[in-house]
Amino acid sequence: MTAVDNFFFLVFPYICLTTFVVGHVWRYRYDKFGWTTRSSQWYESRLLRWASPMFHFGLLGVLLGHFGGLVIPESWTNALGINENVYHSVAVVLGSIAGIVMVIGLVGLIWRRRSTPAVFRATTRMDKAMYVVLGTVVALGLFNTLYWQILAGGYNYRETVSIWFRSIFYFNPDVTLIAEAPLSFQLHAIAAFSLLALWPFTRLVHVLSAPVGYLWRPYVVYRSKDSHSQPGNRDPRPGWERPGLTPTKK
Repeated sequence: MTAVDNFFFLVFPYICLTTFVVGHVWRYRYDKFGWTTRSSQWYESRLLRWASPMFHFGLLGVLLGHFGGLVIPESWTNALGINENVYHSVAVVLGSIAGIVMVIGLVGLIWRRRSTPAVFRATTRMDKAMYVVLGTVVALGLFNTLYWQILAGGYNYRETVSIWFRSIFYFNPDVTLIAEAPLSFQLHAIAAFSLLALWPFTRLVHVLSAPVGYLWRPYVVYRSKDSHSQPGNRDPRPGWERPGLTPTKK
């Protein structure tokens, strides 16, 4: 275990988690109007129509897989009668499907953003940085699944990476465990924590927003500009008249 290991797997995770929490608080307090997805659907919707659902549903599957692999201890699944071979087979099949779907969606979103001039002009520097880091996380995760879990015969990361990950939240990180993992797993972990640090300052903040207010928000009332079809209690304003019509005086 080296000083580099201590920094990236002992200090760096806490820096990123602190930035994640404090950054969101700061963003919400001082940039509420910027707390948005910065939707660009108005500029282009054909590619967005299939790329966005594929990315989001694939991402949901990947996150559920990570939750099961990182958060749930191996002893719990063993107690349920799910041995490592069964868990490995199910995780590889479902994880590969979810990962490939997410990658196709992400590639479509990036291609759309780069090939549509109006969407590209609406892309900020933080958006570009986010796509680079997110793409790195996804690429390394897919590599770990396809290479280590399929081609290389399998690597039980729940005996090393998962225990290290949980120990971070116990405030007692076991760096020796992650230091034993393959390099691609280490880089995947570093990239994932980097994405968490970048998260509060990008459009990804919309993940933490839920449209709960819509449950009791009043209806939005739209009124016609046609004074004859929607008569009011007062004379129509000249600026709203149709050409050739004279407002009727009461």
